[in-house]
Amino acid sequence: MRALTEEETQTLFSKLANYTGRSLNHLIQPPSDSSHDGERNVFRLHASRVYYMKLSIANLATSIARQDLLSLGTCLGKFTKTGKFRLHITALDIIAPHARYKVWIKPNGEMPFLYGSNIVKAHIGRWSEDCPEHQGVVVFSMDDKPLVCDVTRALVYGPVVSANLSSRGSALQRGPPLKLEGWSPQESRCSDRLM
Repeated sequence: MRALTEEETQTLFSKLANYTGRSLNHLIQPPSDSSHDGERNVFRLHASRVYYMKLSIANLATSIARQDLLSLGTCLGKFTKTGKFRLHITALDIIAPHARYKVWIKPNGEMPFLYGSNIVKAHIGRWSEDCPEHQGVVVFSMDDKPLVCDVTRALVYGPVVSANLSSRGSALQRGPPLKLEGWSPQESRCSDRLM
């Protein structure tokens, strides 16, 4: 387990800033009024995965051999072989309280959304104001439970608003909602579609 290099830190922070904005500072140094006793949080790399933990725990982990250490702290994601950073679902609990843009889904729209459908306008309970296109957003249920964090795409097709939360590497990839004669759901799962 080691500290991130400058390039890795920049890649990680740019990905996290897409979701958190200026509150990214609160991930590193929690506010003094919180219950964290003022201790700093750090990011550590182990086997191409980035972990988020308190500094005191990271210091204790230096006494464990690298091959014996499986994980420590909360896994935020991993670096790919090309140097890109991909968030894991375990990062949702860390990112959700600090998210800049949020979308709340009504209870009748949660299951269709989690099974891969687009977000229908009727299923949106509320959303953050001025959410731009291609911006990181956290999707919540109406009782403020985070469901997924992803990137928006502002496409409107009739009554359907496609938030297109395309979680690369997960089963939640969605395409634009097409309403065509002779259209089948299997055709909509193709990787490339005309937009």
